[in-house]
Amino acid sequence: MTQHVVVGAGPVGLAVMEQLRERGADVAAVTRHEPDFLPEGVESRLADVLYPDRAVAAFADADVVYHCAKPPYDDWPELFPDLTRGIVAGAEAAGARLVVAENLYMYGPVQVRLTEDLPYAATGPKGQTRAECADIVLDAHETGRIEATIGRASDFFGPRVRESAVGEQVFGAAVAGKRAKVFGDPQLAHTYTYVPDFARALVLLGERDEALGEVWHVPNPETVSTRRFVDLVYEAAEVDPGFPHIIAAPGLALTLGGYLSAPLKELSEMRYAFEEPYVVRDAKFRETFGDAVEPTPLRDAIAETVAWYETQREEAEAEAETEPIHIETVPEGATESA
Repeated sequence: MTQHVVVGAGPVGLAVMEQLRERGADVAAVTRHEPDFLPEGVESRLADVLYPDRAVAAFADADVVYHCAKPPYDDWPELFPDLTRGIVAGAEAAGARLVVAENLYMYGPVQVRLTEDLPYAATGPKGQTRAECADIVLDAHETGRIEATIGRASDFFGPRVRESAVGEQVFGAAVAGKRAKVFGDPQLAHTYTYVPDFARALVLLGERDEALGEVWHVPNPETVSTRRFVDLVYEAAEVDPGFPHIIAAPGLALTLGGYLSAPLKELSEMRYAFEEPYVVRDAKFRETFGDAVEPTPLRDAIAETVAWYETQREEAEAEAETEPIHIETVPEGATESA
């Protein structure tokens, strides 16, 4: 049986594991720390694959390695290239095929629809880091060290996706009956990627020889404006349509907020993606692989994401209700102070 090794247990890594286990595949998860959750039947291996020798040991029996890991957001320039080199070294030693999950940061600001043949024009540190990592992988493939392919996705949404432009601040807000916070101009078209679709595409890329040595934009549901996307979220969450459910933060506010908030500071580099239409083309994938990965219709993908957030909220409320109440008593002879 083919041995699949998934590096990283975030939303994308877990979705890849679930897709593989649904097929009955032999799957191992490689993480630095013991994960809170793994799909049933997935083996856990603890290793910091930033170090090549540890990656070699962790991937020893791998046939396919899925690189779904990332360092902390503010440490990308310092850690991401070495993490990628470590994973490449581990795949090379195992003779394993490498499938890499990427975003679109390396392209930088664009005035056209995003296609795979765009130059890497990012000027910010995160975009430049993503470009460097992609070059490390493709150079290793071109020199014959490994067989590799790259799948790229736009801003994520889906089960377990909290840290995203439309994560907790949109889906979480909707199920809590609060107003969503979005960046830039919500009237602009913006492509969003449903994580389970991303996972299915990555698994396919690992199976198909024609995927090797290439970059692929994975199939996405229909592109709508961010405002329409948020409207569909609140509709699925059954929030009163009269409720004013969106707060837009213009680019200047995002930049200024970066001086006060570390997450906003990190995200401010990508403000350009919300100040112009951001439409991703996936024609290359569709023309090559046909309907092998048909994206989930947007309404269905949003409804499934809302359902996951509602389940998480219900579980958190139930847990809070069952927590014991601690009543502090005053020892006899002691006096209380105001």
